[in-house]
Amino acid sequence: MTKALLKTVPVAIGLFFIYTTIRGQEQVNTSGRMMQEEDRLTIGGYAQIDYNQPLGGGIYNEGGLDVHRMVLMFGYKFNEKTQFVSEVEFEHVKEVYVEQAFLQYEILPWLKFRGGLMLIPMGIINEFHEPSTFNGVERPNLDKYIVPTTWREIGAGFTGVFPTAALSYQLYLMNGFSSYDGDPLLGGSNGFRKGRQKGAESIINTPNLSFRLNYFGISGLQLGLSGYTGQTQSTLYNGVDKGDALAVAVADSSVVGLTMFGADARYLLGGLQLRAQLNYGLVSNSSAYNDFTGSDMGSTISGWYGEIGYNLLHGIDRYESELIPFFRYEQYNTHTSVESVMVADPNNNRNDLTFGLGWKMARGAMLKMDYQIFQNKGTEDSRQQLNAGVAIWF
Repeated sequence: MTKALLKTVPVAIGLFFIYTTIRGQEQVNTSGRMMQEEDRLTIGGYAQIDYNQPLGGGIYNEGGLDVHRMVLMFGYKFNEKTQFVSEVEFEHVKEVYVEQAFLQYEILPWLKFRGGLMLIPMGIINEFHEPSTFNGVERPNLDKYIVPTTWREIGAGFTGVFPTAALSYQLYLMNGFSSYDGDPLLGGSNGFRKGRQKGAESIINTPNLSFRLNYFGISGLQLGLSGYTGQTQSTLYNGVDKGDALAVAVADSSVVGLTMFGADARYLLGGLQLRAQLNYGLVSNSSAYNDFTGSDMGSTISGWYGEIGYNLLHGIDRYESELIPFFRYEQYNTHTSVESVMVADPNNNRNDLTFGLGWKMARGAMLKMDYQIFQNKGTEDSRQQLNAGVAIWF
């Protein structure tokens, strides 16, 4: 089934690219929608309430109920050129984060300056993470272990749209992941996830570059190309004499470089919904980092997924409700390759199968249920999980 899917998904997406030729419009997320509003003060938000029930193994499995996240967004328009967007997130009821907080100024219609805490424009979910915009109770695990959603850092840069070319772009300089703060923060099982600084008293040694191009010139189709490159940050550089070669070498051993590329596609044709995403990351200096910290960071991380869904109520329900059965297959590996002195851990080579049903009662209000099968490709170990949830976006 896996081999058949690997062959079928690219062919299906390619055929739809060929046979659709009408111009479309760029899709926007919550922050983009808020910036289009005419009111000076705009309030929005989203919420995700989950039930997760592990299954199998011949043992009793405790289920979990969680207000996974509740997010309030506030936008303010100072004038036609100057806007502010913020996003405050409450996770698991007890944790509070600022997910976005940036100022935007329009220099030219196609050139806008942004500065503050911003999302890294990598992949689909990291920017379009509102729970009623994707199928399945949980986000794809590719966007947890390879693209560590929600991935955001502090920086500045430019964004804009060229309507006649059906292209939009983002280009930012930002602080990078933290790799060492007295303890190693990166590793084989979670990749870069624990290194996200999230704008909370972040440190910076060297800036990182992030960019994205999005093409929306075919009706219903969104094509994205993303890139990220730079070094991680480490507390060991603070106060080090630049002439102290040994201390500098030690600090150098506490950082790695990351160059990541991503390609993604979203396509809507009537009730049919297609999604696909591919990410590939090259990690430099991983051998020195692992020797110094005792970690097991891979030298390459990668993954992909393909998803198909269909709205059974398309063209039927005058209230624009949607009933969407879907199927998603994803494969991701934080040890795609490792340095020669280390052996790749097969437990980090994973694939997930998720299928389920979503009922969107109205735009932004959705009930979800799905079943997941998780497998380690290297060990053939597997587990299953049943999920149900409430998704809200306004």
